[in-house]
Amino acid sequence: MRALIVVDVQNDFCPGGALAVNQGDRVVEPINSLIRKFEADGLPVVFTRDWHPVNHVSFKQNGGIWPTHCVARTSGADFHPELYFPSFAFLVSKATDPDLEAYSGFQGTGLASWLKQLEVDEVLVTGLATDYCVKNTVMDALKLGFKALVALNAIRAVDVNPGDGEKAIQEMLQNGAELYSL
Repeated sequence: MRALIVVDVQNDFCPGGALAVNQGDRVVEPINSLIRKFEADGLPVVFTRDWHPVNHVSFKQNGGIWPTHCVARTSGADFHPELYFPSFAFLVSKATDPDLEAYSGFQGTGLASWLKQLEVDEVLVTGLATDYCVKNTVMDALKLGFKALVALNAIRAVDVNPGDGEKAIQEMLQNGAELYSL
């Protein structure tokens, strides 16, 4: 069975947010189409979100490389307002420990166990950002024995260094991920 994983489509990663991904909001429409398809087919949908404490290690003021973003219970941590939520979905909050980075939706969340209980063996990963949370979620999915697909038109990269997004795509493919076309 296939599950859809929607990674971190949160206000702070969209235009105008604290850590905006270029054209990050452009993933919403193709993701919404996928969510509706999965919902209609009765397949699981997972939403991941950064849910940082105010003193998270990734923030610049705490020695990290990122501006303060996706602080739990703030508007920046909310999902994009146009993102569609199906009647049932699994919500994964990650990076909740102030002392641990957590780019993957599988890291310390129980997601793998939940998917295995549902007999999911394949995940389709979408969202933000290609070169960090999408890549790490895909790589962990592969390590955990899931087949992993990536929807290119439903991801966008931070590109801290030009080309990081393309490098991340190549790394995912070299490790066994496959591309998915809408």
